[in-house]
Amino acid sequence: MKHSDTDVIIAGGGLAGATLALALARVAPNLSVTVVEAFPLSADALPDSYQPSYDARSTALAWGSRLIFEELGLWQRLSEHATPIKHIHVSDRGRFGATRLNAKEYEQQALGYVVDNRWMGLCLMRELLATSVQWQAPAEVVDMTPCEQGVSVALKTGNETHTLTAQCLIVADGGRSGLREKLGFQPIHHSYNQNALIANVSTSDSHQFCAFERFTETGPMAMLPHGSPSRAGHQSALVWTLSDQELEEVLVMPNSDKCQRLQARFGWRLGRFTHIGECNHYPLTLTTVDEPIRPGVALVGNAAHALHPVAGQGFNLALRGLMTLVEQFRLAAEQGRPPGDFQILRRYHELHRPDWQQTVQFSNSLIRIFGHSLAPVAAARDAGLMGLDLLPGAKRLFARNAMGTGGRRANISGPAASDKT
Repeated sequence: MKHSDTDVIIAGGGLAGATLALALARVAPNLSVTVVEAFPLSADALPDSYQPSYDARSTALAWGSRLIFEELGLWQRLSEHATPIKHIHVSDRGRFGATRLNAKEYEQQALGYVVDNRWMGLCLMRELLATSVQWQAPAEVVDMTPCEQGVSVALKTGNETHTLTAQCLIVADGGRSGLREKLGFQPIHHSYNQNALIANVSTSDSHQFCAFERFTETGPMAMLPHGSPSRAGHQSALVWTLSDQELEEVLVMPNSDKCQRLQARFGWRLGRFTHIGECNHYPLTLTTVDEPIRPGVALVGNAAHALHPVAGQGFNLALRGLMTLVEQFRLAAEQGRPPGDFQILRRYHELHRPDWQQTVQFSNSLIRIFGHSLAPVAAARDAGLMGLDLLPGAKRLFARNAMGTGGRRANISGPAASDKT
């Protein structure tokens, strides 16, 4: 068999693709990796210092994700601008049911963290530019065909198209690029008939590093502590679930009216809402691909599954899947097998599938249970939330899901390391 141009091509250099590339460089350094990214990449373009923006989009990282980033050698830098979540308060608007999680109860520094996406991307890029990972940027993968070397991948740069051969193509460019459909994968979409409005907000009371998950009659909303890693501030990251009509109404409101509408929906647990920043929004859809693998190709991240943000588990689930894939690639390299070997990819899918099924079920059950306004169902919700506080076993299971330590996580440091989760 002829040698390929590279062992692994990663289509997409966003958070999922860049994390996968870094993990492969750390764990399977004998594999050659090429990342294809639509945006230009240059070491000169990376700023020497980082100044957080009020309107920066952010991601909630579970405690289990911190452990993964520690193993990749990224956490020390990432933690410079990672706001800890030390408490989680889950409640049902207008009712008495509530449950509270405290990191100290589980002997952890935090239940999770909130990190600006841009900061996470900068940290990944700085680490990646010091590795042997190759980049094709700006470029995009437009097609793939099987070949003797594994796969032949067509890349488009400007008006020109050229090909690279590889043993495996990883599709990590999100759920909206169209590449997965072009390659013949059939995603399953389930619309929630809702929208997520994302914005940063300021409140008169400090968040005290507490995340709020508030279930309302129009859908769930989350408030995540944002800002300084060491000083409790007044800024939170908002995820607000709205119907189409409500979204249209809110988007055209002046800032003061948005704050009043938000106040009426969330309540006064953080005092008065004083400012809401730039609003982004997207329709809420559960997207899954039952068979996200084929010989020589695998889908990861949002290309493989996109969840409702109710439990903040989307990126954390993707991250665990990436580490499972990396471990299978490491084992394949030890055995002298190509990473695109279908048995290798199938083993990855078998290991990751129970985790994403459990996570999807966990998220969907919250939506289903808290989406009913009937009095008997609401009363059962109250009993369930209060019961979590009274039943340590049930509460610990809920906490493990929230911290991202309930699913199976691959041991990415080799056979001698222990699984910290």
